[in-house]
Amino acid sequence: MPLALVSLYDKTGFLPFAQRLVQAGWTFLASGGTAEALRSAGIEPLDVAAYTGSPEMLGGRVKTLHPAIHASILARPTDADLAELEARGWKPIDMVIVNLYPFEMTAADPSAGADEIIEQIDIGGVALLRAAAKNFARVCVVCDMTDYDAVAGEAEAGGISLETRQRLAAKAFARTADYDAAIARWFSRQEAQPSGSFVVEGRVERPLRYGENPHQKAFFVMPADSGKDQGPLGGRVLAGKELSYNNILDLDAAWRAVLDFERPAAVIVKHLSPCGAAEADELTQAYRLALECDPISAFGGIAAFNRPLDAATAGALKDLFLECIAAPAFEEEARRLLASKKNLRLVEADPALYARVRQELRSAAGGILVQEPDRGDPADTELRVVSERKPTEEELAALRFAWTLVRHVKSNAIVLARGRAAVGIGGGQTNRIDAVRQACERAGMRAKGAVMASDAFFPFPDGVEAAAAAGVTAVIHPGGSIRDDEVLAAANRLGLAVIHTGIRHFRH
Repeated sequence: MPLALVSLYDKTGFLPFAQRLVQAGWTFLASGGTAEALRSAGIEPLDVAAYTGSPEMLGGRVKTLHPAIHASILARPTDADLAELEARGWKPIDMVIVNLYPFEMTAADPSAGADEIIEQIDIGGVALLRAAAKNFARVCVVCDMTDYDAVAGEAEAGGISLETRQRLAAKAFARTADYDAAIARWFSRQEAQPSGSFVVEGRVERPLRYGENPHQKAFFVMPADSGKDQGPLGGRVLAGKELSYNNILDLDAAWRAVLDFERPAAVIVKHLSPCGAAEADELTQAYRLALECDPISAFGGIAAFNRPLDAATAGALKDLFLECIAAPAFEEEARRLLASKKNLRLVEADPALYARVRQELRSAAGGILVQEPDRGDPADTELRVVSERKPTEEELAALRFAWTLVRHVKSNAIVLARGRAAVGIGGGQTNRIDAVRQACERAGMRAKGAVMASDAFFPFPDGVEAAAAAGVTAVIHPGGSIRDDEVLAAANRLGLAVIHTGIRHFRH
């Protein structure tokens, strides 16, 4: 009778699989909780400790790490190997059914301590999978419950094919590779400056129709430890066409930006940069103010909201052509109102997604650039009023809003704001004065009485002079230019209030 070794952390779906194997003539070798589960189903397994002649050690940490187990798995179907097993009283193990301790899930839990995470590093299970996968010529290895039905079907039909054993071996090696990569990644995060190999791993969540342009192939990869039902932005697409490469990029930019605001907020993004953003007491008002910033650029853009999308806001959205809408949830009436837009993608996104992101990756020059995300100003950042005139309370509120938004705009970046709404945005320019002029031009008459934020310092006085000419009354920027004194002198001469942050927020 063929023998299956079973060692499972997650026993979901296993007992029906085991019953089918028993009917097909299989017996089991197991220990601990897996053996108890089999007995509860009326299946009596051989006990691992009895088979090896060695009791479990260290509170169960050592069970299957024994020559009797690994020789029984690794034995080739040769007379010499089988005779050596028989001489020691051991049997060939023909199937290994193993899933691993949930290291990835534990490491992703913010409340888990280092000791708890390290305890979830599986040793014996990985060794079993690798041994069985190496010997796929004789042994079937099962590490994924989705394969239970197919394996049972072949066992019932008379035997598991070499093709299936090789396919499952490849799957087992992929699983152990992902598992070890997750462990290596966690340890590298504990170092102030990682050294040695840098591990990048994930799973292909979906192929995409094409990349930025139709002649470019593309697909979307998610971390291996993400949930199977998760999609872009850690959520799911509720309606509309399949997301494109460019949609996902713009969704990322919009979702990152809108989550930075505490009050109900809306952000509209086009080509990776905000073209409108606002906070308000109600979501609908926030959207209307965001749209007013640049309604021409908003056409064909992506809108993101930091509150569940309600019917009133959905009604306001119906008149604008958008590619996607992202929100933490969508009220049923809102979905019904937007249902007539068959191509509009509705993305239910995870508000906690970016809190879990520890690294950002970008390809460059045949390699990978890795950095921590820009999460805004450090906690000890001090906003210093450096001008002769202090900002009013109204100006200060608008300056804080503009400073929050400007770090999401492509450098060189300028944001003009009134109240808690952007009225003009200039970004992606090769010099700062052009970004100022662009923002002022888009604001038009609304620049009068507005405030201005710049993602980096002003290298010359021309930026603040152009802003003042358009009617801007206050400015916030990092400072730090060798011409700060000239810039500040111009601001004082023009009656501008100026705040230095000491923090730069380039976004390339």
